[in-house]
Amino acid sequence: MSIPRSFVQVVVLLAAVGLLSGCDLLVLNPAGDIAARQGDLIVVATLLMLIVIVPVIALTFWFAWRYRASNQAATYTPDWDHSTQLELVIWGVPLLIIIALGAVTWISTHLLDPYRPLDRIAAGRPVAADVKPLEIQVIALDWKWLFVYPEQGVASVNEVAVPVDRPVRFRITASSVMNTFYVPALAGMIYGMPGMESNLNAVINAPGEYEGFSANYSGAGFSHMRFKFHGVSDADFERWVEGVRDSDGALTRAAYLELEKPSSRNPVQHFASVDKRLYEAILNRCVDTERLCMDQMMALDAEGGLGLDGLDALAMPRRGDPRLGPYVSAQVCVVPQPERPLVSSVLGGMKAP
Repeated sequence: MSIPRSFVQVVVLLAAVGLLSGCDLLVLNPAGDIAARQGDLIVVATLLMLIVIVPVIALTFWFAWRYRASNQAATYTPDWDHSTQLELVIWGVPLLIIIALGAVTWISTHLLDPYRPLDRIAAGRPVAADVKPLEIQVIALDWKWLFVYPEQGVASVNEVAVPVDRPVRFRITASSVMNTFYVPALAGMIYGMPGMESNLNAVINAPGEYEGFSANYSGAGFSHMRFKFHGVSDADFERWVEGVRDSDGALTRAAYLELEKPSSRNPVQHFASVDKRLYEAILNRCVDTERLCMDQMMALDAEGGLGLDGLDALAMPRRGDPRLGPYVSAQVCVVPQPERPLVSSVLGGMKAP
């Protein structure tokens, strides 16, 4: 007894649907307003493209069936080559879809610009005028994540907590190679690159524990470069900060240089205090005080390079304001002068041939 092919196809289809039902649709059903609006853009773009894809696929099967070899009733017109009505449909419909898709994408690209401060925390819920975004400095290390809370003066490794319904501004950079900061429930991927800073303004609207990770391959420990993202109430956030302050760690420059060394599967680690200028030093690639900072290098270049005339200008207060201090420390402006032997000494040491 043979099993009908149609029955087998139905069973395979149902099995595929059953497997897909276990997929996590977090990207299309996130807990953050920015991610939700990005998910809506994906749905709208997909539906617009299906306006062409579905009819094309349906007509492909219809033509294959209608003009099969055994159907003698089908009209046979081998010399047919043009139809104005079909040309209008074939070119007009895709053109209208492209215009609509371009308009939706252009508008959404500007509204969802990660550098743009939030004007709402959810649909119909604008950001209050007196609400200040929480700033979190994000550093992608090999292969772990460091989060610094400058206002609270604490830091954590592979764990971040934010209050629900409060705008958050992430300042993102990296220590050595490019990575992407990605919390699917919060917003889209934002690249972190050494010597550069990216921004992300976002908000989480529902309490819970979410997963964050890097979506850009960065070496051997990349697959374990994950962290926990906690959406908590204001009171729980304050308790979390106090718990971090109760830890023993202090994130000094020396501690950061040890933490920066490549390692994977790092447990959550807390630091009760942080060097206030650490992030700027990481961004300018001069945590090691023996190295010249990038902003100092650029100041040197702007003043004419390492010539003595340029160095004299750099030792002066910035913008003429003594409170700002010089562009670079005085030690940088000290140029050792090589000893120059007298011409007579050189000539005296020469021997006649």
